[in-house]
Amino acid sequence: MNSGENLYVWQQTDWPNWRFDGDQLTPLLPAVHQALGQLTGRMRDQGLGSQGQASLLALTEDVLKTSEIEGELLDPAAVRSSIARRLGVDIGAIAPADRHVEGVVAMVLDATRGFAQPLTVDRLSGWHAALFPTGYSGLSQINAGTWRNDAQGPMQVVSGDMGRRRVHYQAPPAHWLDAEMLAFLAWIEGKQALDPLVKAGLAHLWFVTIHPFDDGNGRIARAIGDMALARADQHTQRFFSLSAQIEKERRQYYDLLEKTQKGNLDATAWLIWFLGCLLRALQDADHTLTSVLIKGKFWQHWSQTPLNARQIKVLNRMLDGFEGKLTNKKWAALTKSSSDTALRDITDLLQKGMLTKTDGIGRGSSYELVLPPHLS
Repeated sequence: MNSGENLYVWQQTDWPNWRFDGDQLTPLLPAVHQALGQLTGRMRDQGLGSQGQASLLALTEDVLKTSEIEGELLDPAAVRSSIARRLGVDIGAIAPADRHVEGVVAMVLDATRGFAQPLTVDRLSGWHAALFPTGYSGLSQINAGTWRNDAQGPMQVVSGDMGRRRVHYQAPPAHWLDAEMLAFLAWIEGKQALDPLVKAGLAHLWFVTIHPFDDGNGRIARAIGDMALARADQHTQRFFSLSAQIEKERRQYYDLLEKTQKGNLDATAWLIWFLGCLLRALQDADHTLTSVLIKGKFWQHWSQTPLNARQIKVLNRMLDGFEGKLTNKKWAALTKSSSDTALRDITDLLQKGMLTKTDGIGRGSSYELVLPPHLS
């Protein structure tokens, strides 16, 4: 950093007074509020079983994608099992627990289901310690559950190999952190004449700009944003995943963060993107939940029909969006059964009217799911 040169927002004399042009947000805010209200209202009209399955789907996606944004790939089965166990949703077999998965799940659920609880230093420290249960991030030892100390130099967000490294952002010095976080937490718990969706976007931006921890700041920033969104609609259940949409738009996400953090405290462009991203997440969730509800009603329709475990497994795969055509060979591979067993299973479903043949003959035939008339 060149001396006297204002490169980052926290170096501005009016830091941390974020500002934005409300007129530019006006077209987006009503659309996002409407989409959020419609999604929540639609799910409140469903039974508890459908609500639980929809929430499980959204939260699983949220946990997987908030980690994937940072380049960390979690085991989907372990994530789903951990969330199902905490929500009390029956998914059959439970995958073995993984303490890294458990930490991310605990943070995401505490942020959304515990949205009414105040955000405090202790709560944030608990989230961070849960993310790094071994005290290591990869091979590097970190200060888990406490603010960074900058012992190895200033906190920087960098990319590229050694010798070609690019500094995207440098966070405020560690000795500022107590005062910076005190101001941030007072703001997030305070009452402002501010749309709650705008507050969620600013909370995400502000926290990740302070960057108080050695690692995990992005995941915690997204959890804080989710907590603020839960406060906006006053609902403990999540039926959409903002992190999943952010992962799809990851390049724009990082580009806007960098531009805003090197700017003059004008967060308008960031908020326009954040609200647009949220709207797209809600629209995507609406399509996804349609398939969840169809799946629930499908099984309700066929609840008295005897089926074996192999048939249930394949039908669920088809309801979840089976890629390509179902054939005898694919059935055998999915269920780890013989071709003869697969053919018997398929023939039984054809006779029951749950499958229909689309083309081919014998084992070369392909099949499609038959939805009851009120679902198709």
